[in-house]
Amino acid sequence: MRRLAGVDEVGRGCLAGPVVVAAVVLPFGVEIEGVDDSKRLSALARERAFARIVQGCLQWSAVTVSAAEVDEHNVLVASLLGMERAIRRLDPPPELVLIDGNRLPPNAPDAAIALVKGDGRSLCIAAASIVAKVLRDRIMHSWHRRYPAYGFDRHVGYPTAQHRQALLSVGPCPLHRRSFAPVRATLQEELRGSA
Repeated sequence: MRRLAGVDEVGRGCLAGPVVVAAVVLPFGVEIEGVDDSKRLSALARERAFARIVQGCLQWSAVTVSAAEVDEHNVLVASLLGMERAIRRLDPPPELVLIDGNRLPPNAPDAAIALVKGDGRSLCIAAASIVAKVLRDRIMHSWHRRYPAYGFDRHVGYPTAQHRQALLSVGPCPLHRRSFAPVRATLQEELRGSA
């Protein structure tokens, strides 16, 4: 049975929380009901598809890339590092890796292809996008209990009006990406206010 892996990330555009990267290995020709680009699915549909994916795939892995790593490297480099880590966790390695986007990680396997809009073109990338999205949402919902002022249970770290207002009112928490402009602006405002 030939092993095909799809890799995708979720959370690059967020102001807070990790980037989550998932890799899902499917046998060639498999169909899994309800799998589509995670952005096209409701939260309930994603949860149902997630259960089918983890039951029907040959293997899957997921890694988190922290806000601190995003700040250290930049979000693109951090995402590519996460992709490398997720692929390395697959044992045995897949025969072919399809990665969503237009760039391959620097240490991608020889048999790796970057696919622009891959989550709409490849079932295994769509499966990876669902796994990454479901896991990231769960992480952010759990962080909401510790930092309820930000509303992570609703926007999961994306730069909504509510999130931006909370940043202005409360300031950033340890989950916030200091290198992102809205967070950096809030920190600069706090420094001016304390001077």
